[in-house]
Amino acid sequence: MAPPSAPEFLKAPLARPVAVLGDGVSGRGVGALLGRLGAAFTVYDARGREFTPAAAHSLAVFSPGFAPGHPWLARVRSAGGIALGELDFASLFWKGRIVAVTGTNGKTTLVEFLVHALRHARLPAQAVGNIGTPFSQIAADSDGAAGEIAVCEVSSFQAETLGHFRAEALLWTNFAEDHLERHGSMEAYFRAKCAAAARADRVFAGSSVKGSGPEFCTILQNSGPDPIYVETAGQPADSRLAGTVFEHYPQRENFILGAAWWRAADLGGGLLAEAARSFKVGRHRLAKVAEHDGVAYWNDSKATNFHAVEAALGRFDAPVLLIAGGKSKGGDLAGFVGRIAPKVRHAYLIGETGAALASAFAAAGVAHTMSGSLAEAVRGAAAEADPGDNILLSPGFASFDQFSGYADRGEQFEKLAMGIPAVPRERNLVESKTGHRRETV
Repeated sequence: MAPPSAPEFLKAPLARPVAVLGDGVSGRGVGALLGRLGAAFTVYDARGREFTPAAAHSLAVFSPGFAPGHPWLARVRSAGGIALGELDFASLFWKGRIVAVTGTNGKTTLVEFLVHALRHARLPAQAVGNIGTPFSQIAADSDGAAGEIAVCEVSSFQAETLGHFRAEALLWTNFAEDHLERHGSMEAYFRAKCAAAARADRVFAGSSVKGSGPEFCTILQNSGPDPIYVETAGQPADSRLAGTVFEHYPQRENFILGAAWWRAADLGGGLLAEAARSFKVGRHRLAKVAEHDGVAYWNDSKATNFHAVEAALGRFDAPVLLIAGGKSKGGDLAGFVGRIAPKVRHAYLIGETGAALASAFAAAGVAHTMSGSLAEAVRGAAAEADPGDNILLSPGFASFDQFSGYADRGEQFEKLAMGIPAVPRERNLVESKTGHRRETV
């Protein structure tokens, strides 16, 4: 297969060595695409080669971890060079269709489901972007000329620098507090998402996007095409979804939004419902992974923000034993704890945010334990639990303080949960430091 031709404005920059900023998954994808183009490149990374010779490069392609104001990007632009995000760069070499998905939560599942449904409809589709497979890697393997559809998960980090990416549709699942450590405010976070809306021909937005307020809706209205608001919240049961992952909220929200685009694309509603019956949700998304002595253990490690935790807790009828904490992403921690307090019987707190969470749970009158590790938290919750209880890992924060990622955190939790000894336990009532009476081994 011949290498794709570069747009005119990139031909001269690609004739010189390209700077690839970031040696992670995205950087390696960019390297693969540059290799297919026959372009020379040098990789720079904060943990490896320091980027200083900006004048040696007319083009730099950067990973999503680089904020728009990063000094390396400033060096490129001050030397008269072009700086493109990985998603933007890859899209310039893709001849197929693009459907984009963004949102605070649910976007990975929606991307996976749409790819599953499109393939069920015998249409070639690939999951790309923030889901874990860089768009540039897919573009290196195929230019999409055969009619392939790239279903692209777009994070706010990727969206805020888009300038060339173009999607036939953007599906915006929801909007809630997240990534304030990067964006600084809810408005800045919303505007970053709107940058993806500006790069789409049609925008389908869920209930919480519309519910974010008239000021935010005006920002969205002025960013791109008139949004199509889809009522994704509080919808009646759908018999077609019985027994599927979309039978209940929060996953129900994903199906409703996906169905709105599916109908608009004239792909046949029956096919989407059929695909729902064979779709399996990815790991680390609110799944029961073990049960001992009538106590269920739930892995929701992908819940890395407040909204995701609140959605998970909504699935349980009685208060749970919650394992939470991790690396802060900003936000109103006290407000978050106040909202979830009625759904938490005892909180086991881990990671960098553990102490701050302990103060918030104490103020809310919720029993809590500071745990030095995930293993300690699981053991403590197991000792506390009674038959019929649910132990839920739904951290609400990033994982990088103690783990290599949310998958690592979830896998460790599953191993710990499956290793809990299923033996009869003698219990005695004791008084905790918070005055909460509990049973312990």
